Amino acid sequence: MTEDRWPPLPYDAWRDTYATLHMWMQIAGKVTLALAPPVNHSWAIAMHLTPRGLSTPLLSHGDRTFAIEFDFLAHRLIIEVSDGQRWTMALRPMSVAEFHRDVMQALRDLALPVKIWPMPVEVPDPIRFELDTQHHSYDPEYANRFWRILVQVGRVLGPTRCNFVGKCSPLNFFWGAMDLALTKFSGRPAPPRDGPYFMQEAYSHEVISHGFWPGSGFVLEPAFYAYAAPEPPGLKEARIRPDAAYYHRDFGEFILPYEAVRTAASPDEAIRQFVASTYDAAATLARWDRATLERQRPSSSLTG
Repeated sequence: MTEDRWPPLPYDAWRDTYATLHMWMQIAGKVTLALAPPVNHSWAIAMHLTPRGLSTPLLSHGDRTFAIEFDFLAHRLIIEVSDGQRWTMALRPMSVAEFHRDVMQALRDLALPVKIWPMPVEVPDPIRFELDTQHHSYDPEYANRFWRILVQVGRVLGPTRCNFVGKCSPLNFFWGAMDLALTKFSGRPAPPRDGPYFMQEAYSHEVISHGFWPGSGFVLEPAFYAYAAPEPPGLKEARIRPDAAYYHRDFGEFILPYEAVRTAASPDEAIRQFVASTYDAAATLARWDRATLERQRPSSSLTG
């Protein structure tokens, strides 16, 4: 039962599907970016979990609305329009260039033309979508496993915000890095940050963030992460739980490998311990006003 709820997701086995799906999701994400209002911290452009997969938010196009959903049960891409029109395409092995061509044509056929910047973000050596024939893999089993894991992560991670009464993000799936994230804010401005505008805006205020991503960059395995920005002195040395968690000094974040969670006696409890202990260390060391930001709760509670 645990393996069914928390299936294996070995990076090497699904890396090609992951790389292709990442680009497909960025195409849908760029459509969102072109149409969504500029809500703080890029919250309006994030995708969200559905009972079947991941969807863009409801997007306005003139006086009509629509959404794009990746259905990982039937393995279809669906564009649903408020006037009753519906377009679907099978998710199958195909190049990013073909996916881009078909989706953009479908939007034109539905009288929903959108112009996007066709360059991927947050990946090394990006290839323009319309030229990318390198990424063309889709294994439905692993795509389904990825979504099932996200559902379980969301089920456990979402309630960890319940005792926090300060500003907190929704549970967002960010298509740039393919991570499911939940972020708490102290309410205090942060020092100016270098980098692209969206990063400067994302970290304009002090945050403690928790999430999950399927492996990339410094950590080539699915993992949970936690970080504070700006990072307070002493956080690297903080003791956190469970024992499998550690501070990744090159990455600058706490890491809890997914494999350690899914094989734990209680995966839910392992995640709660990770969130609670990293939040407690970061909020204390950064001198957050915890009496104001948190509800009073029993000391045994493990929600952040």
